[in-house]
Amino acid sequence: MSAPLTTRPATAADLEILCGFQQAMALETEGKRLDDAVLRRGLALALEDPAKGCYLLAERDGVPVGCAMWTREWSDWRGAWFWWFQSVFVEEDARRTGVFRALYEAVLERARAEGDVCGVRLYVETENAGAQATYEALGMHPAHYRMYELEFPPSGKSGGDRAST
Repeated sequence: MSAPLTTRPATAADLEILCGFQQAMALETEGKRLDDAVLRRGLALALEDPAKGCYLLAERDGVPVGCAMWTREWSDWRGAWFWWFQSVFVEEDARRTGVFRALYEAVLERARAEGDVCGVRLYVETENAGAQATYEALGMHPAHYRMYELEFPPSGKSGGDRAST
């Protein structure tokens, strides 16, 4: 039997673990090695300013085993916020043990408590059937939107550096 999971907001003291998790996720999901300095700066800026993103850590016996971030998107059609669930990572040996569910439920609990959040969204790699099945098992469904993007080269300004998301 596994030790119980807990979730908590990440702090600046968690920068190293978050950096490691994000590097591992980028390598695993996209085969990319992120620029460490850019990643650290991006994480530090978000940890200092919740308007940029809020991170949660999942821990088992006080040891981080996963993380997630959420950001906010205003919906003028609904007069409320969508929260985007992103930057999710679960240590390989902790997968299929409820870590993602714990993070997901913690974010949902916070979103519902706000009173002005109309839903939660996420994006997923098109080939990641396992993740898609997990999201659907939790009650999510595919949206009717297709995502497009245009990246700009790094500007050097706050938030302007882009490695990958």
